[in-house]
Amino acid sequence: MLKIRYKNNKYNSVWLVEPMISVGRSATNDLVVDDPYVADKHFEVHVTHETLTLKNLQSLKPVRVNTVDVIGACTLKVDDEITLGAIELIVIDPKRESKVSSPDAANATQMRVVPTSGWALKANHTALANRVFPLKDTTVIGRSADCDISLAAAHLSRRHAQLQIIDGALFVKDLGSANGTFLNGKQVMEARVKRGDELRFDALTFGVMGPADEMAKTTVRSIPVPNTPPAAKPVSVKPNSANDKFATQHSFVKKEKPSASGSSGKGGLIVLAILAAVVIAAFIFKR
Repeated sequence: MLKIRYKNNKYNSVWLVEPMISVGRSATNDLVVDDPYVADKHFEVHVTHETLTLKNLQSLKPVRVNTVDVIGACTLKVDDEITLGAIELIVIDPKRESKVSSPDAANATQMRVVPTSGWALKANHTALANRVFPLKDTTVIGRSADCDISLAAAHLSRRHAQLQIIDGALFVKDLGSANGTFLNGKQVMEARVKRGDELRFDALTFGVMGPADEMAKTTVRSIPVPNTPPAAKPVSVKPNSANDKFATQHSFVKKEKPSASGSSGKGGLIVLAILAAVVIAAFIFKR
């Protein structure tokens, strides 16, 4: 199966499917061409098996195929170039275009896919075959050929949305589109976009590829509390323990002094005994 696409934009293309596809300025066309020369519906490409027939619908505005102006109809084949005003289209065979003729060409293709800014959009729509669109510092997406990412989608606005990288972060801004810009399913006018998010412009969805969010890497750590030494446990002194002996040997324990009341009691008994002896001796002497 063949395709028709912008000559200078390999991503803005449509399949040439039966019975036909239409080309013009109107958003109802299969391939939207935004140029003052182009009519709302300028020409059709009729498809019958592998035969392609271009039919110009505007007799006063010729369509040039290669070097010939076509007013009525003509047959198309692979690599034919179609000029419509200032717009150049080409008929291509996707299988042949996907083949790489040399290792250098393969490396060049890979380098174009790698986003120099670190950010890119990966198409989720089958019509775009999971293509990767690298993003510049400022990238405008829409169906106009002047956009950085120009896509031939019927309901995509000419200048649909703008993607801008500021200090390494990606932001999306809707440019007043008719059918809206959506971030993770929610319609937005302007929002920050992160890696892994899903962007949708009308019906076209893209996965966001880019560097990890630096804010997500920041974790809040608790401040370590200095270790406090455990409180000293009270030492219980047991009777007759080694501590007692140690204290006794080093005069830490006071010795009890004999009480004064004991000595005075013994002295009183002696005095009474002497008095009793004197009384008895005096009694004997009188007799």
